[in-house]
Formats: sequence, C-alpha cells, structure tokens
Amino acid sequence: MSTTTLDADIAAAPAPEAEREVVPAPAPPKRPRAPSRERTFGTKVAGQPAFVLHSYPYKETSLIIDLFTRDFGRVALIAKGAKRPHSQLRGVLQTFQPLSSSWVGKSELRTLTDAEWVGGMLPLEKTALLCGFYLNELLVKLLARDDAHPRLFDHYVATLNQLAHNEPAPIVLRKFERALLKETGVAAELTRCTDTRRTVQADVVYVVDPERGPRPERAADPWPRVAGKTLLDMEREDYQDAATQAQSKQLMRFLLAHHLGGAPLNTRQILIDLMQL
Repeated sequence: MSTTTLDADIAAAPAPEAEREVVPAPAPPKRPRAPSRERTFGTKVAGQPAFVLHSYPYKETSLIIDLFTRDFGRVALIAKGAKRPHSQLRGVLQTFQPLSSSWVGKSELRTLTDAEWVGGMLPLEKTALLCGFYLNELLVKLLARDDAHPRLFDHYVATLNQLAHNEPAPIVLRKFERALLKETGVAAELTRCTDTRRTVQADVVYVVDPERGPRPERAADPWPRVAGKTLLDMEREDYQDAATQAQSKQLMRFLLAHHLGGAPLNTRQILIDLMQL
C-alpha cells in the first residue's frame, strides 16, 4: 500500500472518542492558481465588441467566422445555423459592421451564441470597400489568434470611419499598416539609424532593414531607398508631401512582404491595379 493511500485511510478512519472533542487547526489558505491557457480562453464571453473579418461555410447550415474582438484579439467561432433562411445571425454577420458578440467554449474553435448589430458607422462603398477588405486580409494574415490588441482594434474602427468619410485612401492605409506592424511588435523605429544610433537626417538617403531599422544606403542594396525626411514624416504620421506618399508606399509594400513571408495579398494587388495605392 502506498504512503498516499495509507494517509487517506487514516484520515477517513473514525477517531477515538477522546479525540473527537479536539478542535482541528485551521487549514492554511490556498494559494491562488495561476491561469492556464484554457482558463485564458475562458468558457463564456458576452457583449464583446467585434467585427467579422472573414467567414466560410461549415457543413450545410453553419459558418466558421474569423472575428476581430477588442479584448480577445482574433478568434475563430462556429456560427451554427447561420446559413438558414430565418436565422437571426444571417443578416448580422457582415463585414465592417460593429457587433456585440457572445460565445462559449474553451478550445481554439468556440461557438458563437449571439451577435447583435451595434450601428453608428457609415457603410463602406466603392474603393473604400475594397480598402476595407485589404485591412481585413492584413489582420487575418498577420495577427495570431487569441492575442489581444485593443489599441489596434480602436485604430481599425477609426480607419473604417476615415474610409467611409472619403479621407484619402493612400494616407489612411499607410497609417494603418504602420500601426499594425507596431502593435504586432515587428516595426523598427524609423527615426534612429541602426549603424550609428544617431537620429535620421532628412537629407540623407536610407534603406530600412526589416528586422533592425534604417541605415544609410549602399550601392549594392536591393531594398527600396527612402529619404530621411520620409522616415521622419512616417513616424509623425505626416503624409502631406507627395514624395513621402510615394516612398512610404514602396517601403510599406516591402516591409509587409517580408513579414508575410512572401505570401501574396490578393486585395492589395487589386488595389494596385485599380488606383496604384
């Protein structure tokens, strides 16, 4: 018999009559248990601000949706029965519509229990709509699941509003691309030279190492060349200068391609073909 079993048997055995009057010492307080991965996922979430990034059919009547939420990041959910003609979810699970979402489950693929349209945003139309799909594709391909980015979520909402109000799409997209790389921790600082650690100079031409940051150009560099002024403007989110707009477009295209591992962005190619963003 093991020591553990023996201790349990002794504890369960009736105590002698004389010992039953002894008041046992209070048990030591329990130490709080560290949250596990499963507890981090949680079993029930209600009223979470969210947007649908992407959805695709699941079985005959359901959908699997990629949801971008403010406090839980990108989550995958099964929307059971969402394809049925009379489902309450059928008309709600649309892209670029602010939702209040609820779900249950502990695994990576959870079950949507409710989604309500919140309203308050203008719909995207024409080129702005295509830009919105570009944002969603970036989020799907660059955000890990269950990794919360509340500031990026707020930036996404602001970007959709700017596109809906016909603000210049190239400038709006550059700001979001830069914010996305910053929030995911892969954006290098653009105002300091990696070689000398000195401040970037406006009149010097640089290249940007995707992993380290800017340094003065060299003759053999295959990377896009950008003026120091462009890098300083990007850090200030000042895209009024035409040269800054042109060079930042080429630079962000290069940086995104690097961090995507060469995976193509379908919506970006369509945007390039339509309006050379």
